[in-house]
Amino acid sequence: MTQSLEITDLTKTYGAVHALDKVSLSVAPGERVALLGHNGAGKSTLMKIILGLIPHDTGTVTVTGTTPGSVAARGATAYLPENVAFHPALTGLEQIRHYLRLRGERSDHAMDLLSRVGLADAAKRRIGTYSKGMRQRVGLAQALIGKPRLLVLDEPTSGLDPVSRRDFYALLDGLAAEGAAILLSSHALTEVEARTDRLVILSAGVVVTQGALSDLRRQADLPVTVHVTARSGGKERLAEALPQGRMNGTGVNLRCAQSDKMETLARVSELGPLVTDIDVQPPSLEDIYSHFSRRDGQ
Repeated sequence: MTQSLEITDLTKTYGAVHALDKVSLSVAPGERVALLGHNGAGKSTLMKIILGLIPHDTGTVTVTGTTPGSVAARGATAYLPENVAFHPALTGLEQIRHYLRLRGERSDHAMDLLSRVGLADAAKRRIGTYSKGMRQRVGLAQALIGKPRLLVLDEPTSGLDPVSRRDFYALLDGLAAEGAAILLSSHALTEVEARTDRLVILSAGVVVTQGALSDLRRQADLPVTVHVTARSGGKERLAEALPQGRMNGTGVNLRCAQSDKMETLARVSELGPLVTDIDVQPPSLEDIYSHFSRRDGQ
């Protein structure tokens, strides 16, 4: 499959500072990839190179098969920054109509775009009266113009309430299903954990790991938490049977290595009537991110 974004051994320096060091990643059509990293990790620099705003030193970058910043690449790429800025005197409808005309699209599509991002009711209000989350949705509507093949999104849910965030990711799911490639930068690890296909962790300009969440869990090899719920009145007996665990309000918490998970579950199942439920909690994306970030720092 032809990649919508292909980056190989990308390097960018500012004097003696290596902002990016041999970075390689790709995003295929229909794929949602999360770019994670601390402030200063190189995410913004990478996005600027993808958009053709700054040059890179060495390595290769292709955007939908062409050079970043070229007419073809710009026409196929949409970008949403963390902090969008629009003219406060214009209404949402007027702003999107303006961008449609700039892109050579029909301006009567503006209301459809605003409806997709949940702004139909506020379309004729001045943007100066919008909340930060509403302005962010105007930015997303602008990014959807022309059915882009690659979306580059920098902290796109900044300022959105929980319902709007859910709707935003549902919209991304639909775009990916239609074949759009999505590169999403975010600090909201809980959000991207369940709504992206692959994860790329960038630290100090270096890709320390990448892959599906299941791949990263295997690489990190962090302990699994098993919560064993005791039957009514049997918590003390359960704690005696599982002395390696830690008692909590409803039962016992056990921590075990990934390789010992099945053996631990088999041992718990032998306790029979003492147990009413077992909940296996794998390491979260936050745990995995902290693990790889600390390892890189060390």
